[in-house]
Amino acid sequence: MKTYKPTTPSQRKMTTVTYRGVITTNDPYKPLTNGFKRGVGRNAFGRITSPYKGGGHKRSYRDIDFKYDILDIPAKIETVEYDPNRSGFISLVSYRNGAKRYVLVPKTMKVGDTFIVSETADTEVGNRTSLKNIPVGTFVYNIELQPKGGSKLVRSAGVYAQVVAHDNGFTSVKLPSTEIRKVVDTCFASIGEVSNEEFRLRNVGKAGRSRNLGRRPKTRAMAKNPVDHPYGGGEGAQPRGTRRPKTKQGKTTGGHKTRAPKKYSNVHIVSRRVVRKKK
Repeated sequence: MKTYKPTTPSQRKMTTVTYRGVITTNDPYKPLTNGFKRGVGRNAFGRITSPYKGGGHKRSYRDIDFKYDILDIPAKIETVEYDPNRSGFISLVSYRNGAKRYVLVPKTMKVGDTFIVSETADTEVGNRTSLKNIPVGTFVYNIELQPKGGSKLVRSAGVYAQVVAHDNGFTSVKLPSTEIRKVVDTCFASIGEVSNEEFRLRNVGKAGRSRNLGRRPKTRAMAKNPVDHPYGGGEGAQPRGTRRPKTKQGKTTGGHKTRAPKKYSNVHIVSRRVVRKKK
């Protein structure tokens, strides 16, 4: 992690990820980039429906390949790049047939390394194969939920899942949240851990960086007017005034379970995640 001299109060605790020696280029591959509209918390009428979002630095979107539809052809890593739209590093890879793709790069892989997407691929870091061919205890990421449906699980910086069992056409996978879930064993997953594990240690440090990330200032509920929040109003500091904690829309919160009791994927959950207290 990179720290800063405390020349200002905000820089006293500010930390950033060290990119020197990891990132190999600052210029993205233009054919795989395009503009996009960012979510700013407003609906089609322009009204705020998700507060405290908006602004942020202008970004170009990198078209990441999560489907990995080029099979049985080796690919070589050409660059390791920063992506402003996700926490992990990405790499521009070139397949032997000439195709180029952006992929989420795993930890320990560097420029010049190769990988392959195949049913018969070895269990080496970077390779991608079906879950039924991955030994128990192996760390994986970029996991599909439906065969050929594209990667959906375990894509954030520094995270990984672990294969814990194979049984009756399903593979049980322990996710970063500690939840153990069954996934169809013909779904593909990549071997290894997502890069940039230091991301979780960063300290934003000052409000200006939060604004660049698209985060607007938050106002305490009790400091608002009664029309704006159930906790609002009163002279000076006031207690909540409601029996149960609520959101601005009046929905119960504070430990209240929000998952649908009859959700279609409940049958695939072997063990629920362990809920820990925030530090």
